[in-house]
Amino acid sequence: MKKTIFLLVFLLGCLGLTVWSPIQPGAEQTALYLPLLQGKKVGVFANHSSRVGNAHLVDMLRSHGIQVTKIFVPEHGFRGDADDGDKIENSKDAKTGIPIISLYGRKVKPAPSDLEDVDVLIFDIQDVGVRFYTFISSLQRLMEAAVENDKPLIILDRPNPNGFYVDGPVMNPKYKSFTGMQPIPIVHGMTVGEYAKMLVGEEWLEVKPRSKAKFLKLTVIPNAHYSHKSLYEPPVAPSPNLPDIQSIYWYPSIGMMEGTAISVGRGTDTPFQVFGHPAIKTAFSFKPTSRTGARHPSYENKICHGWNLGGTRRETLKKIGGKLQIRYIMEAYRAFPDKKRFFAIGESDSDMNTLMRQIRDGVSESDIRKSWEPRLSAFKLIRKQYLLYPDFE
Repeated sequence: MKKTIFLLVFLLGCLGLTVWSPIQPGAEQTALYLPLLQGKKVGVFANHSSRVGNAHLVDMLRSHGIQVTKIFVPEHGFRGDADDGDKIENSKDAKTGIPIISLYGRKVKPAPSDLEDVDVLIFDIQDVGVRFYTFISSLQRLMEAAVENDKPLIILDRPNPNGFYVDGPVMNPKYKSFTGMQPIPIVHGMTVGEYAKMLVGEEWLEVKPRSKAKFLKLTVIPNAHYSHKSLYEPPVAPSPNLPDIQSIYWYPSIGMMEGTAISVGRGTDTPFQVFGHPAIKTAFSFKPTSRTGARHPSYENKICHGWNLGGTRRETLKKIGGKLQIRYIMEAYRAFPDKKRFFAIGESDSDMNTLMRQIRDGVSESDIRKSWEPRLSAFKLIRKQYLLYPDFE
């Protein structure tokens, strides 16, 4: 046991990461924000990850006499069990009767009428630090509504489990969508509180005039004992297909294959840790099946052959090495028999189209990484301006 612990500490030290910090998310710093809510009507943007100890944030607020008048929810819904991309309907919380307004269905931003009985907004969601994970897009739309309707916004910050590196191509804003709204790399290395400060400071909020964003009454309740060298494992799975820290670590790299013919393991016990296709010839195999969060996964009930990246937390960190791992999408392309059908994307994602062309043209991994510059380095300089916590370098 001592030898195992020593090896883990040695490995993480080589990666420049801090081990087992007593981190407390912003939601647990109740003394910093409960006084700001007394006597106010509160709108809460939350899901199943919005926990304060063993209690849900909404229940905790009500137990302190805070009047919660609206609950706003993102992709996967209030309970966090809806499929990826499922449209969420408005409803009422069965426990409290509070109206639940979906911001991942008919609309992605609160309407003025939704905020008529709200004095202050709270955002509390566990993010994973990846551009195409839509919670930061929901955050932006909530911030814009706060600016337009002159509502203060309090962000209860949470650690970023992928916050110990920055990597990947920077998105061209010309091709923005809800899975990528800003010129940031795939792994941005920021908490939601830091990201919100960047949205304001860089005038990226879509309000008129753009300079109006600086008038947002934004309060970030910080994490305690957190830095970007910290290793943080969320106590609650942030979404159905990120059930553990290994899937969270692999999500940025293997998630890029969702624009291809490859199964990324949705419908298995280890999504984003296994990937493959029925036509690939390898020894490892898996079979996607219907389950919560993946009702009809790609190649449902079919045997897929491919790769298994599964392992311990330590093994996973070693394989990733603080980089976006593009070698796996390159390996999958080489093994796929029908090259013309490997990529299944349109022209909406410029980064994937660029990567598609590079892989088809046989560009080396090192040259692909070089093509991300100088925009990646420029983003890193912008990012530094808005950090609330010590950086990893």
